[in-house]
Amino acid sequence: MSLRVDALFQPITLGKLELKNRLAMAPMTRNRSPKGIPGDDVAAYYRRRAEADIGLIITEGTPPPHKAAVGYPNVPLFFGEEPLAGWKRVVDEVHAAGGKIFPQLWHVGSIRQAGINPGGDLPGYGPSAIVHPNHAKINPNKQAQPPHEMTQVDIDECVQAFATAAKSAQDLGFDGVEIHGAHGYLIDQFFWETTNQRTDKYGGSFENRLNFAIELIAATRAAVGPDYPICFRFSQWKQGDYNWKIAQNAEELDRFLTPLSHAGVDIFHASTRRFWEPEFEGSDLNLAGWTRKITGKPTITVGSVGLDTDFLTTFKGVTAKAAGIEQLVERLEKGEFDLVAVGRALLSDPAWASKVHEGRSDEIVDFNPACLAKLI
Repeated sequence: MSLRVDALFQPITLGKLELKNRLAMAPMTRNRSPKGIPGDDVAAYYRRRAEADIGLIITEGTPPPHKAAVGYPNVPLFFGEEPLAGWKRVVDEVHAAGGKIFPQLWHVGSIRQAGINPGGDLPGYGPSAIVHPNHAKINPNKQAQPPHEMTQVDIDECVQAFATAAKSAQDLGFDGVEIHGAHGYLIDQFFWETTNQRTDKYGGSFENRLNFAIELIAATRAAVGPDYPICFRFSQWKQGDYNWKIAQNAEELDRFLTPLSHAGVDIFHASTRRFWEPEFEGSDLNLAGWTRKITGKPTITVGSVGLDTDFLTTFKGVTAKAAGIEQLVERLEKGEFDLVAVGRALLSDPAWASKVHEGRSDEIVDFNPACLAKLI
């Protein structure tokens, strides 16, 4: 085993979270849970990755108990007796395989379209009654519908929903939770001045637009106690606008991250399309690297790991071929980030990590979009 690869397979302790290596499975929506119930096939899907050298599984997005959280059909819910029983099977299978697992708690906000159950005819909920500017790209076959502008009561209910879901995760035996604050979904919609035109304490200034997330994180922390790991996923880019930046420079990123860190985040998951791209001019650090430098908290990097093209290209039908990870390992060795999340490479090849670990990289299966029909 090359020392260059060995860095990926070193154990790490983050607070009370002990991981056998530095590899995580990135959250990826599957739409394979009829009626919102994760079945035995879902448990087997996650176990298969845990058995093959993935230290931390971060599940697909799963909605907390809020009436307008769900935006897509057949996603696994994180409330209700049957869905939670299904998640308990998932946890048990991953633990039996020697892995650790976080659910990703996910509210889609204004991207929701009426007619998706549960929720039925409810519109999307958002910080302002503004149609998502990239609606036509996100939902090309659906007419745009203005979201319901959230009242203080709505905001309080949503904050409580995340806290409730996090406590359910803790009770079910999950090893921590990830809060989805990225990619133009609800929490990110509050960050983004394009979708947040509020004039109360949740809108206007850069600092005010953070208040919803701060309250949500703080409530989650209060629900699970001081030692339970909370991961927060964020991105600069939005769906349909991949060049957008919340922070144009390191100083603005500090203003964004530090309040979230103080609210109770233990780990930051910095979502980018290509892990090797510098986030700001004048430095080679990527977004996870800057996040670690600013907050001092552990970070997860992600973005085209092990593949030669980003997800936008492959989801247009182009096969992504396996690529070397030398630069990734070098950055990890330098301490730029702590964990590495792998996405599409694990969809096409559940044994990706084991093959890397055992020096069998030539056996890695390329990512062909056709594999999405199987998702074994």
